[in-house]
Order: sequence, then structure tokens, then C-alpha cells
Amino acid sequence: MEKEEIKKTDKDDSENLESPEKREDEKKELSPEDKIKDLEDRLARSLAEMENQRRRFEKEREEAFEYGGFAFAKEALNLIDNLERSKQSLENDETLKKNEVLRKITEHLEIIYKDTMSIFNKNNIKPIKSINEKLDPNLHQAMMEIEDDSKEAGTIIQEIQKGFLMKDRLLRPSLVGVSKKSTKNKVNDEKTKENQEKEDKIN
Repeated sequence: MEKEEIKKTDKDDSENLESPEKREDEKKELSPEDKIKDLEDRLARSLAEMENQRRRFEKEREEAFEYGGFAFAKEALNLIDNLERSKQSLENDETLKKNEVLRKITEHLEIIYKDTMSIFNKNNIKPIKSINEKLDPNLHQAMMEIEDDSKEAGTIIQEIQKGFLMKDRLLRPSLVGVSKKSTKNKVNDEKTKENQEKEDKIN
């Protein structure tokens, strides 16, 4: 009998230990209007999430369609490089110069090169303009500086390796040489600047 009373007392105590908030929540039931509002809110959030997923899927699909061949195109640039190197190597070979066979070979290499560039162009793969352009870090990578007082400093005057874009995405940057002022000219420019500053102070 005592055991049963102890158990009952323990149960009553545990019920009393429940937070007043919990008991209040149990008593307070949502009205039909509040339930409808809650369901509408959940539905709106679900629809928004579905719309976001649809947009992400559309974007991924478009990018896959437009840039699906990006990795292949990047690898294919080696073909252009090798064609150019082969042509230059043959043209610079002293033993083959003024040789009719060499002329025919270089002509064929030039045809292959132009055909390859035409295929690239049809697939929106285009070379980056470099020579006489101002260095753009987004498109060009400067490999050397060359003294040239006839050009503005930072102007590209040599293209070491052609760079390419696929639509608006960079396949690889152009490797270039840029102009810089000669040391003598730089000293003269600094002296001219100093003299001008002195004149300005006097005036």
C-alpha cells in the first residue's frame, strides 16, 4: 500500500514539475484562422524554395549547354600552339630555307591552322587581342618588360603565347611582353618633372 502511494506521489510531483508554458500551450489551441494562416505560410515557403531550385537547375542547364566543351576546348589549344611552333621551327631552319618542299609544308600547316581557328570561332572560342593593347590583368599575363620609348609604358608589344576566350569566359590568358621606358629616358623625364615643379614654385 505504501509503495503505491509513493508511486502516485512521484507521478503527481512529475506532473507538477512540467513548465507552466507547456501547460499553457496545451490549453491554448490554434483557431481555424490561425491554422489556415500557418498552412498558407508553409505553402508560400515551399513554393519559393521550389522556384529557387528551378532557377538553379535552369542556370546549371544553360551553363552545361554553353560551356560543356570548356575542358575540351582548353586542351585543344595545344593543337594551335603546336601548329604555330612547327611552322616557326621549319621557317627558322637554315638548311631548309629556299626549299620548295618547305614552302609546300608551311602552306599546308597554314591551311590547317586557319581551319582550326575557323572551327574555334564557330564554337565561340576567340583569340584575345594583345599587340598594341594596354595590359589587362584579366586577359593578359606579363612575362617580360621591353624598353621601348615609342610606346606608352604597359603597352603590349610582344605576344609569346596567344590567349583565348570561350564566350565571356577566359580559357587562358595571353602571355605577353610589355613596353617600358628606357633608363635614360626615365632619368630625363624625372629631371623634366623636377624642373617643372621648381618653375611652378617660382611662379
